[in-house]
Amino acid sequence: MPQRPLAVVTGASSGIGFELARCCAEHDMDLVVAADLPEIEQAAHELRSTGVEVTPLKVDLALTDGVDRLCETIGGLNRPVDCLLANAGQGLGHAFLDQDFEAARKVVDTNITGTIYLIHRIGREMRIRGEGRILITGSIAGFTPGSFQAVYNGTKAFIDSFSFALREELKDSGVTVTCLMPGATDTEFFDRAEMADTAVAQGKKDDPAFVARVGFDAMMDGEGDVIAGWKNKLMSAMANITPAGMLAGQHRKMTEPGSGQK
Repeated sequence: MPQRPLAVVTGASSGIGFELARCCAEHDMDLVVAADLPEIEQAAHELRSTGVEVTPLKVDLALTDGVDRLCETIGGLNRPVDCLLANAGQGLGHAFLDQDFEAARKVVDTNITGTIYLIHRIGREMRIRGEGRILITGSIAGFTPGSFQAVYNGTKAFIDSFSFALREELKDSGVTVTCLMPGATDTEFFDRAEMADTAVAQGKKDDPAFVARVGFDAMMDGEGDVIAGWKNKLMSAMANITPAGMLAGQHRKMTEPGSGQK
């Protein structure tokens, strides 16, 4: 019996990451799932109900050592990674100068440093084999100066740009790179980012299962980028023609602490 493909999904304990892992499992892929929360064990238990093999790992991917641990776990399976879904990410609300800097730096280390280090390690192996799929979770937030979410939006601007550049570099290599760019999604993101009292947190949000399906299908089709939902597509199009200062002001209305109570 042929071996199933292997997918690695980060940030898979809940939300978009868990739903991406579910998409992989439903397409008969074995999984390595990682997150920095103990809930990754329960997520793995649920995913096993589809009949695939699931290896969970609780690890902090903001740390270089954490990425190394994940790669060691993958290496121990002695199997190539067919799909890498680099979804781990953190947000942080409030004005930048009011934030704890260590918390802000962890956002950068999780969203950027850990993400690109993992892609560097696994992507090299894919390029040597001449095959593989990489899905990177960016965000439409990367198109907008993020008042009261400045570090997060800045990291997503980096990730969105990085994804397009990497895709071009890997053109004709057999390795595809897809950037999933969600908008506000109904996950634990806003609570973890201390943004529960903001207008964006209290507004209508997308279903993470829908977002994941859009991203997964785009990855399997080898598309370069995909924005989930027509409203988010419209917002990203408007961001391309709206002055940055105006965008920052509009963002403030959605993310300033207490904006959900005005």
